[in-house]
Amino acid sequence: MSASLPHRSVANIRGAAPTSSSRSGSSHRERESSSHRDRGDRDRERGDRDYSGTSTPARPIPTFNTPSSLRAEEELIVVDFGTRKIQVGFAGDSAPRGIVWFGPEQQRRIGDFRDWQTDYHQDWRSKAAGGNWGRDYELWRPDVRGLELGQVGDKVEKAVREAYTKYMLIDSRPRRMVCVVPTGLPIPLLSAALDSLFHRFQPPTVSLLSSPVAVAVAAGVRSALVVDLGWNETIVTSVYEYREVATKRTVRGGRRLTEETHRFLAKELGHVQRDNRDDKQEYVLSFEECHDIANRLVWCKPFKAEKTPKSLPPQPATPEGEGLATVEESDEDKPTITITTTTTTTAGEKPLPPPPKVTTIPLRSGRSPTSVEVTFDQLSEPCENTFFDSQYSLSSFDDHEIPVHLLVYRALLQLPLDVRALCMSRIIFSGGGTTVLGLRKRIFDEVCHIVQERGWDPVYGKAKEQLRTNPKLKKRHGRHQTTNNSNSSSNNNNNSNNTLTTPGGVSPPTAASGAAGEGGTAAPASGQEEDGIWHDAANSVPEFDPIEAQLARTNPASNGRKPLQGQLRAIESLGPWAGGSLTTHLKVSTVSTIDKDQWTQHGVTGATVRQADVEAKTQQRLSWNAMNRGGREGKEPWTLGVWGAA
Repeated sequence: MSASLPHRSVANIRGAAPTSSSRSGSSHRERESSSHRDRGDRDRERGDRDYSGTSTPARPIPTFNTPSSLRAEEELIVVDFGTRKIQVGFAGDSAPRGIVWFGPEQQRRIGDFRDWQTDYHQDWRSKAAGGNWGRDYELWRPDVRGLELGQVGDKVEKAVREAYTKYMLIDSRPRRMVCVVPTGLPIPLLSAALDSLFHRFQPPTVSLLSSPVAVAVAAGVRSALVVDLGWNETIVTSVYEYREVATKRTVRGGRRLTEETHRFLAKELGHVQRDNRDDKQEYVLSFEECHDIANRLVWCKPFKAEKTPKSLPPQPATPEGEGLATVEESDEDKPTITITTTTTTTAGEKPLPPPPKVTTIPLRSGRSPTSVEVTFDQLSEPCENTFFDSQYSLSSFDDHEIPVHLLVYRALLQLPLDVRALCMSRIIFSGGGTTVLGLRKRIFDEVCHIVQERGWDPVYGKAKEQLRTNPKLKKRHGRHQTTNNSNSSSNNNNNSNNTLTTPGGVSPPTAASGAAGEGGTAAPASGQEEDGIWHDAANSVPEFDPIEAQLARTNPASNGRKPLQGQLRAIESLGPWAGGSLTTHLKVSTVSTIDKDQWTQHGVTGATVRQADVEAKTQQRLSWNAMNRGGREGKEPWTLGVWGAA
């Protein structure tokens, strides 16, 4: 048997002597390690001799390094909630990053291919028959009866998540949020929105900001009258020093404008529509098509003042048949030139007006595609019937459906004098209804006309006009005034020795000295007597105020000018989202700030209603007491602000 080869045995493989190739490899590795050691010794010797070499510091220096995060400060998300859309963006930006509109397409899921069905676009008829015409295009409605709050929360989550991933390009890690919401939002809807934000996006805190106050901040004013032409209703809010002092509302809004547009188009198509505005009426066109026509074609007529006998100048009455035509004077020496024309109109007759412009509107959502031809003047009827209803008297309206211009006038009329003087000079129009061409100008002109006719007197009607125009009542009032003046003059003559003096040492004005005018009629003396001193508040000179003088010196930019007040004026605003972004960027604390742990533990029932949410003096007292306590009691009970008080 031949001797076994060395590589046939495992013992020989493991314990065999190294071959020539292995010896050459080991010697090569030893030479490389020795060369590395020699190079390291030379580098250390060179480093000991040269101290000018650069080296990486052992720890990072924050002075020369940027923070590891993308932004130096924490990102704050501002969300503006509306009925038809939400606007989302970062705090400090001038405009939102994304606007997400609500609609049926948002409720589709993965694998939903109903859009490719032949009868899918006609499916709106079944929803309109149940009174849900256009409900899929809304996030919520003021009437929460029969409203599924879970669906509202799902819509909020999908809209915010779409804004995160599509427009803002950020992940869904926890970030603080600021929500700009209307003041009159019902608590169930607010609770559903906050539940969706806290459970789906995990923000540490959510702050609530009032929409009218944010609109005033975006306009750069502290006091304003905010007219929100919203979707479900129009809300007129008076803001004084960043506080809401009064609110009025009417059901005239964008949804009613869309319904009036549908009623107008159905009438042009030949369909008979009932006058009552309820959910049981028959719809012949889709909501999307009517809303598109209302946004693109509907406009508002300008204001035209009616020529009432009060506004016309007095003219002498001329009996019929006795008046002569007015003849222009001309020189009889000059020859008369006669020009012959080919017109068939008689002399003095005005030329015929041009024919009205006709617009063709294609309609595709009806039973069969068709088109209607309407004039440009007819397209203003939906806006006229929605916001004004000038053909009806004021007594035919309920309190919840007052026309918008009368609502604005009543809101100003019921304000205190100082608040009204500031708010009437800062009227702001906001909301989706402001996109209607000419609507803001018409409302403002209507309000100016009412103020010019009535003034700021809450009493109006026929009785007031009779008192103003009846000469008998004027004579009786004048006789009573003359009697009072004669009695006062006789009393002054009898008591001439006991002369009254004003605080400045000037004798009080009498009826004779107060005579004014060309006729020399005596004017009634103003002022009254108190403790032997004559007080005339109407004509008194204001005393020197050192505080106002000091403020004028410290603020030279004002140059002593007072803010504009007492004049009707409309101003522009960047909108509620921009106001919320500016307020958050300036780190202004809001009235309501909700912590995630407190909301998760208690929910909406854990909120408390405090008087300081509405009254400024109570808030000042509470803040002073909290400062004296020094934070010894821990977290205070949180509140929903004006939303919880409502």
